[in-house]
Amino acid sequence: MQMLIGGQWVDRDRTIPVTNPFSGEVIGQVPRSDLKDVDIALASASRGVKQMAELSAEQRYQILQRTARGIAAGGEELSLTLAKEVGKTIREARGEIARAVQTFTFAAEEAKRIYGESIPFDAAPGGEDRLGFTIRLPVGVVVAITPFNFPVNLAAHKVAPALAAGNSVVLKPATDTPLTDLMLGRILLEAGLPDEALNLITGYGREIGDALVADDRGRMISFTGSLEVGKRLMAHAGLKKATLELGSNSAVIVMEDADLEMAADRIVAGAFALAGQVCISVQRVYVQRGALESLVSAVISRTEKLKVGDPLKEDTDMGPMISVSAAKRAESWVLEALEQGGELVCGGQREGAFFQPTVLRKVPHDCEVCREEAFAPLMVINDVQDLDQAIALVNDSQYGLQGGIFTRDLASALQAARRIQVGGVMINEVPTFRVDHMPYGGMKMSGFGREGLKYAVEEMTEIKLICFRT
Repeated sequence: MQMLIGGQWVDRDRTIPVTNPFSGEVIGQVPRSDLKDVDIALASASRGVKQMAELSAEQRYQILQRTARGIAAGGEELSLTLAKEVGKTIREARGEIARAVQTFTFAAEEAKRIYGESIPFDAAPGGEDRLGFTIRLPVGVVVAITPFNFPVNLAAHKVAPALAAGNSVVLKPATDTPLTDLMLGRILLEAGLPDEALNLITGYGREIGDALVADDRGRMISFTGSLEVGKRLMAHAGLKKATLELGSNSAVIVMEDADLEMAADRIVAGAFALAGQVCISVQRVYVQRGALESLVSAVISRTEKLKVGDPLKEDTDMGPMISVSAAKRAESWVLEALEQGGELVCGGQREGAFFQPTVLRKVPHDCEVCREEAFAPLMVINDVQDLDQAIALVNDSQYGLQGGIFTRDLASALQAARRIQVGGVMINEVPTFRVDHMPYGGMKMSGFGREGLKYAVEEMTEIKLICFRT
């Protein structure tokens, strides 16, 4: 496939293979861009800002609506490509495409809701004869860098609000999963997007990522990925806006009074969706002691029923991880936990890129699986005495994206909501819950800024004050 630079679909002599994690088959080739391509893309995006400035809010709305319809029309082809390049199940792929339709639809609506506000200058001495208001203007060129796990919808969460606000975008998809983003680029152009409003550049992050974020023609960075890469990018970014989502080690608390059957259903779904490769995947579960054995039993029974295998089969519940190396990393973390006294409840086996849904218990808090982001089908269930201990353990983490609690007690729920140090607290729900218009983002090392279309538009605009002396 070709990449989109300077309003043209272009090839390069050097290419990158795209591999199906399930079969190992090479399913496509994309251009391997270099620093010259970065320069061309940013120059084009700078011209794209001027093209976007000529569009009214209604015209941006129409382009985004047509894009949503185009994604829906090509949904099955997109889903099949997505399942092949990511390794997610065909049902998960269809779900992602349906969400991308919603994301562009929400963005289209927000294109018409970019409001300023009046300023009461007369509230201060000397301001009596002045009238003022603010307007919101696009930041300019948005550099968007996306991960492998949700190529279409996470690209949508960056591209759609940027365009809704009148910006242009340089999109760098994950090296492992660029195919569906290139298909999305074609849909956007067919929907009437100006030809230089989107540059879509493929390549290795280590070769072009730093240059993309360091160039001052980019006025904002929107990045989803690892903490390590996020820190490096920000060290090169200089003076520009940024929204960073840098992962998590998401925890959920289960109190003795909770609906344990519902909690088990949601915990298993939250831990093993997309083979655990979700930033808000359930990784740590803290259970009040009186409910521990019942919850563990319920989780085991549900986990052992999951069907792992060919992602394109309709009855498959979980496919492979993105790579053999990723699966080996998960395997090493399980071995470390067992060496430190943890117990294997179920799973733990690896075959190639497949890693069986795995549940551990009694794992020491200083093990990797309790401290870092596993990004694997792997969870730890540990017991706690009370809510205070549970909240302290949840907060003993450098991450803070989302958390959850299962309880029937309103006071416990409100305590958790106030005290858990995360960007979103889910009551009687797992931290994996997300709908696409809600504010989404983290605290601490999970990053800063918020996605969710209304909130992303605010991030991707700047306030200008206008004052009349009357």
